[in-house]
Amino acid sequence: MRLIETDLELGLGQEICLLQASDTHLTRADGRDGARKVALGQSRKRGFPNNEQNVLTIEETVARTGELLVYTGDLCDFVSRANLERARLFAERTGCFFAAGNHEFSRYVGEAWEDEAYRNKNLGRVQACFGNDIRFAAKTVGGVDLVVVDNSYYRFDEPQLEALRAEADKGLPILLFLHCPLHEQSIYDYMMTTLKRECAYLVDTPEALMASYSDYRLRQQKADAVTHETVGFIRSTPAFKAVFAGHMHFDFEGMVTDHLPQYVTGMDTIRRIRLH
Repeated sequence: MRLIETDLELGLGQEICLLQASDTHLTRADGRDGARKVALGQSRKRGFPNNEQNVLTIEETVARTGELLVYTGDLCDFVSRANLERARLFAERTGCFFAAGNHEFSRYVGEAWEDEAYRNKNLGRVQACFGNDIRFAAKTVGGVDLVVVDNSYYRFDEPQLEALRAEADKGLPILLFLHCPLHEQSIYDYMMTTLKRECAYLVDTPEALMASYSDYRLRQQKADAVTHETVGFIRSTPAFKAVFAGHMHFDFEGMVTDHLPQYVTGMDTIRRIRLH
């Protein structure tokens, strides 16, 4: 894994260091979940050849530095007993502050429409592996409010919006950690023009920019009213100082607004965040 460093000036008068990692996509499965799940693990492993070494490297980095790890989802590629056992061990070893990704709740990758009902079938099993609420949690570190939010189905919900409003009312600088990045033009252009992807996989992309999306991807990624309101609140509230996300499997830096940077961290990267 490579280590990249990001510096943020927040007027703290001291330096605080955090780590971010994302999208390891563990693909463990054994006979307890049946032959179909074992075959899925073997197939999916080909797309994530470094996942076992990456999880060890992240653990070793946390142990060496003693710095808080914020993990932005898709530690597991799918739900299996072996993956959840490894996730629990990872959380114990790192003490990570965790935001769920979409794959955390996937039983068989791509098997079904993923929505709240689908997520909730395994939410309890996944939640039991981690020390914080993996759908929304906040932690104050050195005068900075760290907030993790599960937006992994390209949506925010009303309780998350109200919780974000409450965090903003505290008057602290907020670093927001999500699985899916918020829409901003440079990453949209990189996905659609440079990489020539079928869609941009971003939250709150304007519908006019989704004209080429398939019906499936449009339904999946079109923002509902609460999501649009939540992103508007994040964009317009000065308390939010930076957004950190994963999901894309590559590193990227852009600007959500002229005052709000967004950092996307890839699956083979550890990002060290230095706050001043």
